[in-house]
Amino acid sequence: MMKKLAFMAPLAILLGAGLLAITACASPETASSYRPPAGPGGMMGPGSMMGPGGMMHPWGSSRGGMMEREGQYQNQEQRISIDQALEIVDDYLRERHDPDLEVTEIMEFSYNFYVEFAEKSTGLHAFEALIDPYTGDLYPEPGPNMMWNTKYGMMSGMMWGTPGAAGEMTVDEAQAREYAQEFINGYLPGAEVAEEADRFYGYYTLHVLKDGKIYGMLSVNGYTGQVWYHSWHGKFLGMKELSEH
Repeated sequence: MMKKLAFMAPLAILLGAGLLAITACASPETASSYRPPAGPGGMMGPGSMMGPGGMMHPWGSSRGGMMEREGQYQNQEQRISIDQALEIVDDYLRERHDPDLEVTEIMEFSYNFYVEFAEKSTGLHAFEALIDPYTGDLYPEPGPNMMWNTKYGMMSGMMWGTPGAAGEMTVDEAQAREYAQEFINGYLPGAEVAEEADRFYGYYTLHVLKDGKIYGMLSVNGYTGQVWYHSWHGKFLGMKELSEH
């Protein structure tokens, strides 16, 4: 009996390692249904791996990527307003000294403010950012913005060569919306994706609607069609559209 147990122990270890390897190779479609901790100090918030002070920041790179900005409302117990969040964005744009960038919309969620930046010269959306609603910290949105953005994201220099060097996306807007709706049918039955898809470098971002109102957001990879749900926002509270693109 002891010999059998001695043989089974290393076998169990090998099987466990194999399962971990399979889990690590899961595609974004599988991972998109996972809901990580989303509040400040959580996996996606300030002080985390992807928030201000964390490990993963493409902003401020020598390639002209995005840049984080520490907030001016530290240790504040009350939430900042959407107008105060917009002031933070305006300050960031002035500090960046890039006249080609503008803000197209800002959305307020229970966990953060969401901001879209676009290029005036191309009409394309550039990148996405989040603002902590209590501290005012501005930092890169995790997920597609960092991993799929072929010009401004983390992988722009490592995976795609030089910024903007990736070829034309093989998934068009209509296909992106179709893939997104197929995903939502299974992930959030009864909801639907918006008619318009915002085009970024390497992917699309779409609003998710429930009962005709904004419920959340997701992105679709422009080359593979993979869907990534934005699970870090929380409840939608309001928005301002600032420019049409």
